[in-house]
Amino acid sequence: MSARPDQSSPVPQQLSAGGYRPGYEIAAERILEYIVRERLAPGARLPTEKELADAIGMSRTVVREAVKILSALGRISVQMGRGIYVAEPEGALWRESFSQFLPADLRQVDGMFEFRRFVETTATRLAAQRATPTEVKALREAAQLTADAAEGGDIEAFNRADAKFHQAIGVAACNMFLSASVDSVQRLQRQVSVIGLAGAAGGSIAAAAQQHLAIAAAIAAGDEEQAVALMAEHIDTTLRQFKQEINRRVFPADGAS
Repeated sequence: MSARPDQSSPVPQQLSAGGYRPGYEIAAERILEYIVRERLAPGARLPTEKELADAIGMSRTVVREAVKILSALGRISVQMGRGIYVAEPEGALWRESFSQFLPADLRQVDGMFEFRRFVETTATRLAAQRATPTEVKALREAAQLTADAAEGGDIEAFNRADAKFHQAIGVAACNMFLSASVDSVQRLQRQVSVIGLAGAAGGSIAAAAQQHLAIAAAIAAGDEEQAVALMAEHIDTTLRQFKQEINRRVFPADGAS
């Protein structure tokens, strides 16, 4: 399900180098920064929507939309009749990462992708060694779904298929710890997509889909070195595209107001 806010809601926007940034995107970033600044641990209670709006200097309407996004992403928990809380990650390993990660901070995005590269190239090598025919079939089908979505220009469908593809590699690696790490780093990357990129693609989804097909073919052939090289190239390309898009959206051009 998309984490985009209700399109009928009035959402202020702010000028940036890439055009206008939706107010809910800016508010979501500021709420995350507030959590980090106030050193709020998982399980800690946040102020009310009105108090949050005052704290980050934005309207309550925009904060409400940002809360919906952050709740859908698993960063905060809205408990009826009780209030808003910093979400408790499912795995202890990811408690600090999820509570402190700022998806528009390029240094943290670099760190996340550095970890992703390590985890997913390792998982890819093991998948090339261990994948069963059933797992290879699932991997090829997921790669094809990304290609079909790219051909139709459907970003939401591509994102769903992309997550399925990377999860399939984690499963094919036959290592539950690697599989859990792939899932978790994909959740962090989703935050970059939704908040840092406002749901837009950070580059050519058609090119990414072709990379998926090539990776799946290499894993199916048991070609470890080729599969790892293709996955490393895929992740490095994605990082470059994300950084370019975040820079374009977040950092105003000279003279912009």
